[in-house]
Amino acid sequence: MIHFYGIPNCDTVKKARKWLEANDLEYVFHDYKKEGAEASKLEAWIAEKGVETVLNKRGTTYRKLSDPEKADASDGHKAVALLVQHPSMIKRPVIEAPNGILVGFKEDEWSAVLS
Repeated sequence: MIHFYGIPNCDTVKKARKWLEANDLEYVFHDYKKEGAEASKLEAWIAEKGVETVLNKRGTTYRKLSDPEKADASDGHKAVALLVQHPSMIKRPVIEAPNGILVGFKEDEWSAVLS
């Protein structure tokens, strides 16, 4: 089963969901806004993909952080606490599939991993 993590009104999440549906791939959707982000999941994603991949530095939430908070965001353990507090800073979407974790929507990468 594919576990899909994101925010429903995000354009990239919408594109990714359409892609999954067009490819007849079933998934369970986890909405960060309603359900929050689990520290254990974030730790696993950062361990596998790196904090620079999981943390979205381009969004307004990240840009509003203080300089000390931004410095903490580069440290994997401190980044987890910030991402739990501000789940909109998690790069979207994140997919947990039987054969890997995907961060962000890149159709070629998704086809290779999920097909």
